[in-house]
Amino acid sequence: MSLTSLTIVAAEAAGTSDVNPWAVGAVVLGILLVLMLVLLIVGAGREHS
Repeated sequence: MSLTSLTIVAAEAAGTSDVNPWAVGAVVLGILLVLMLVLLIVGAGREHS
């Protein structure tokens, strides 16, 4: 499959998604905030260097 035909197939498939981009962004933001909170909790007992 050539790059041109692959690009055309990807462009046609891009408009058929039922996933809400705001929902995906909210989930990713939630995951990042939880990971940052875990990082702060784990690092709270360490001395500063």
